[in-house]
Amino acid sequence: MVRNRVEAHVTTTLGAAASRSQTPDRTEPAGRRYVQFVIVLGALIALGPLTIDMYLPAFPEIADDLNASDSQIQLTLTGMLLGLAVGQLVIGPLSDAFGRRRPLMVGLGVHALASLLCSLAPSAEMLASVRVLQGFAGAAVSVTAMAMVRDQFEGIAMARLMARLILVIGLAPIIAPTLGGVVLTWSGWRTIFLVIMVAAVALIGVAAFGLRETLPPERRQPARVRASLTAYGALLRDRRFLALGLIGGAMMATLFAYVAGASFVLQDGFGLSEGEFAVVFGINAATFVLGSQINPLLLRRFGLIQVLTGAILMTLGSSLVLLTLGLTGWGGLAVVVVPLAANLGLAGFAMPNTPALALANYGASAGTAAAVLGCLQFGVGGAIAPVVGAFGSTTVVPMASVMVGLTATAALLMFGVVRRSAPAPASASASRG
Repeated sequence: MVRNRVEAHVTTTLGAAASRSQTPDRTEPAGRRYVQFVIVLGALIALGPLTIDMYLPAFPEIADDLNASDSQIQLTLTGMLLGLAVGQLVIGPLSDAFGRRRPLMVGLGVHALASLLCSLAPSAEMLASVRVLQGFAGAAVSVTAMAMVRDQFEGIAMARLMARLILVIGLAPIIAPTLGGVVLTWSGWRTIFLVIMVAAVALIGVAAFGLRETLPPERRQPARVRASLTAYGALLRDRRFLALGLIGGAMMATLFAYVAGASFVLQDGFGLSEGEFAVVFGINAATFVLGSQINPLLLRRFGLIQVLTGAILMTLGSSLVLLTLGLTGWGGLAVVVVPLAANLGLAGFAMPNTPALALANYGASAGTAAAVLGCLQFGVGGAIAPVVGAFGSTTVVPMASVMVGLTATAALLMFGVVRRSAPAPASASASRG
């Protein structure tokens, strides 16, 4: 329920659970404008999952049509993710300099054009190349959306808003594969990208009429290369920020390990039809939404770091269970789906809390800081996706092995860096935000 004012304190556990420090959150009156902000921003962010997930049921068909291997087709996913990663590094500082709306509108236009080119691609190599452009354009949506949220909120208030956004955009991974499957029943895989193009064009109108600028001119940063490099240098020297970014990247990569391998494991390995795959994929995506909505309830009692730590450790345990099931072959599809769904549900705890912690002290350069976080998330995810397919396996073993490695790395960073390093004082946050 939307309250009249979103009020919270950032609660950070540095050692024992009783040792906490609190920083006031930036708040904004709720009401109709708040609800509109959540819905419009959620619709814009949903373009990313739509672009990623809608064509997943078509992987086998694309491989046959373009005479390509499974790994080559998975590179089309990698291409988009790498485009997202690099694009955010370019667009982040631009959004700090020129505001959030202009980069957003240009990005949506280029995304629509790239979607059209994807539908015309004659080879897997060309499709992967155009997907890089599509991802680069999509970065404008990702980085400006995160910056818009940070422009107005921070700490637990930001985490709660991110959870609401996940509720709005969570339908996209559920609907997208189903929609892709429907398109495949009466047309080919190329039509899927035409549908994505239409969605991007429609969102240009949604953004133009439903989203106001959140970065006033007096808070904008100079558009200079040297200033941007200096800002990036400061961020990369912040060990705590960098560790949180890598944790977010590792947790995001577990999702993309699932996305990259799900169609081959569930369809080729377990023999699911395109429609059955869409149903299973949708159920797993629903657990992600459920986890994101439980997250604010836990934040009422526990700190951001406590919840994030618990999510990482439980994801590691669930991934180990999945790997064990894959190695032993015990239980079949019904049992394998359970730890997969658990991993997605636990990611719903990690995704809102990681940026809330990482961006707490970077209000004045939210676009640049969000760009680094996004680059790490999608860069790690893009690098991991082809690793799953490189094994050429239709079992869950490669996917589960990657998930174990990623979550173990996240746990090491959490206990070795984040929980051992204190955040900047509250006064620093206030002066920057």
